[in-house]
Amino acid sequence: MMLTAPEFLDASILVVDDQEANVQLLEQLLREAGYTNVASTVNPHEVCALHRKNRYDLILLDLQMPGMDGFQVMEASRQATPTATFRSSCSPRKPGHKLRALNAGARDFISKPFDLVEVKTRIHNMLEVRLLYKKLENFSKVLEQTVRERTAELRESEARYRSLTELASDWYWEQDESGNFTKVSGPVLEMLGIRVPSFAGKQVPTR
Repeated sequence: MMLTAPEFLDASILVVDDQEANVQLLEQLLREAGYTNVASTVNPHEVCALHRKNRYDLILLDLQMPGMDGFQVMEASRQATPTATFRSSCSPRKPGHKLRALNAGARDFISKPFDLVEVKTRIHNMLEVRLLYKKLENFSKVLEQTVRERTAELRESEARYRSLTELASDWYWEQDESGNFTKVSGPVLEMLGIRVPSFAGKQVPTR
């Protein structure tokens, strides 16, 4: 199962950082890389509502923010939308944050100050995992629906076959050289699933 370039570049990404300069830097990096569906906010309290509405494929989340830090954002978001996928940014001077963030739901980390090449590579890798998972999930849903439809068709065919065998001794039909029905006994047309515009033949009453 492969991903196309348009699928990658159309992935929905949310940037969350209380520092406007960091937001602008990441937005510029993403847009220069070709990503077309990028949103941002400097208010961590907006993340839950935004993600509930837009179901982002990836959320780039700063851990250290006033009022509501990244850990609280992840906890609130995962309660509202369990499939949220986070990538957190943190200072290497606080390595304990990484373990705590992993336990809260983060999938990867970007260290500050940003290494732009590393940022692009990590975002690409994380999106690949997320998008392949979504593609597999959608394929499974389509497969389940197909199985349900085929099962319903088989049950309908089985029911018709049983009806045919039960009534076979009570009805028959005759056709002329052109294949037109000329004589019918019993519910032949209905049971065979045949529709004709009009029936000019003789309907023989069943016994």
